Amino acid sequence: MQEVEFKIMDHGSIDELVHDWRMKNQTVVFTNGVFDLLHRGHIDYLLKASKLGDKLVVGINNDASVKTLNKGTSRPIKDEYSRALIIASLFFVDAVVIFSEPTPLNLIEIISPDVLVKGGDYDPNEKNPEAKVYIVGSDHVTKKGGTVKTIPFLPGYSTTSLEKKIIDSHSKN
Repeated sequence: MQEVEFKIMDHGSIDELVHDWRMKNQTVVFTNGVFDLLHRGHIDYLLKASKLGDKLVVGINNDASVKTLNKGTSRPIKDEYSRALIIASLFFVDAVVIFSEPTPLNLIEIISPDVLVKGGDYDPNEKNPEAKVYIVGSDHVTKKGGTVKTIPFLPGYSTTSLEKKIIDSHSKN
């Protein structure tokens, strides 16, 4: 496991690493999420995000912050370190940072990515932070000269639907 654990970083370590990447003129991409039950939709999304730059940093909500996201009482299913380790094991992910705040804004401000990426249910043009479709950190990124992109979801794949399928299959037994 040590082969991928080095990709899991704290806020200070990621700041240093991003600085090193910038010194090499590498484009930094950032996205975040819970990534609870990794599925094909997650892989598709993260792979597409990685292709938007040279280095991909993924923020992972810690267990406590997941509880504030209205994902349901059973979430997260996997603990934060397990989720981070699984994401770090993907060859196209360069770094993973677990964050405890309700949003990744602090982490985005530390990293100042060249490209901020969210799923297709967000709107890169929404400017109201209270709006459900607003991309947290988009103002910071664009003020620094970066871009904000959305990637459409792969239809039929979500952790919520996967969780429901598992529960339904067990309730029939």
